[in-house]
Amino acid sequence: MLKVLANRKKEDIFRSLNSLDRLIDFLSNDYLGFATDETLFSKTFQLLLTEGVASNGSGGSRLLSGNHKLYKKLEPLLVDFYKSDAALVFNSGYDANMGLFSSVPQRGDLIFYDEYVHASIREGIRMSNAKAYSFLHNDLSSLKEKVDLNTARNEHEDSAVYVVTESVFSMDGDTPDLKVFAKFTKSNGYRLIVDEAHAVGVLGSNGEGLIPDLKLEKDVFARTVTFGKAFGCHGAAILGSEELRDYLINFAKPFIYTTALTPHTLATIITAHNYMGELGKEPKALLSENIVYFKEQLRSHKIERFFIPSDTAIQGCIISGSKKAKLVSKKLIDKGFNIKAILSPTVPEGQERLRICLHSFNSKEEIGLLVKLLASFI
Repeated sequence: MLKVLANRKKEDIFRSLNSLDRLIDFLSNDYLGFATDETLFSKTFQLLLTEGVASNGSGGSRLLSGNHKLYKKLEPLLVDFYKSDAALVFNSGYDANMGLFSSVPQRGDLIFYDEYVHASIREGIRMSNAKAYSFLHNDLSSLKEKVDLNTARNEHEDSAVYVVTESVFSMDGDTPDLKVFAKFTKSNGYRLIVDEAHAVGVLGSNGEGLIPDLKLEKDVFARTVTFGKAFGCHGAAILGSEELRDYLINFAKPFIYTTALTPHTLATIITAHNYMGELGKEPKALLSENIVYFKEQLRSHKIERFFIPSDTAIQGCIISGSKKAKLVSKKLIDKGFNIKAILSPTVPEGQERLRICLHSFNSKEEIGLLVKLLASFI
């Protein structure tokens, strides 16, 4: 253990915990500012009072004593909000993906996943009995090639084929052509799974994500949605059929063997979804304006070439090399901007970057100064 830690320090990729709360936020996934919204905080407390809930904790797993009444309010709300047949709440997006991928694909099944998917998806797949193969990022031709090769030599009859991608990728901020992927999987009888963690709340007419916005909900086997990003709280859910929900309740270990979320957490998730409807399109519109302005500033300062093409809140500035990326990050922090370097192995070696997250609450002045400083540092 000590040797491994020493190597990480030597390679300058050692991680540590720190707090930079007083800096200008271009780091968090709190895209709409819900995590610190006082109205949302107050409405959550009012919901707990209205429901007569005064518990600090859930007291156990949902299969034991923890299935408190707020679950019965939340999961039907999620079904309606995300236009799904059923929903099952997990304690986090990591737990949701681990539960889904470790339990659903069976021995003899095949999983094909985008090479840039979340670590939680990779870990879940690793625990599965199915065989798994990655395909080139957002590349349907690569997917088809891998599918043709590996289904042809698969000896198991009646095996299921799963195709896994994300609607917004967490490090690049880009989006696959989901209509094309859905058409391919549907025409071949494959099961499409889409992680919408960085899409829900900010994409779609009411923040319901890209899948409902593209009217693909009937063509997707399962979706992962999370509440710790644009919704400013915590937890996640797997969306799909009633059969999938029943299966996960019975076989997904991260669901079965963990203490249920607290009533306060569920009340926050419920309130955040209702609050999204009350606010309408205003916070999403402000975020969209900031994304457009940010990209205009990149062009104005002639540094657009350093950035991965993205029209979402996630903007990746490639600065190859851990030392250089960390140095630029430190310079920005010293100027009052909370932006951290993303290093390998989180991203491929040579693809180290600054991951800049834009928010509805960032001002044009903050964005302009950030880009000006960045141009001088890189």
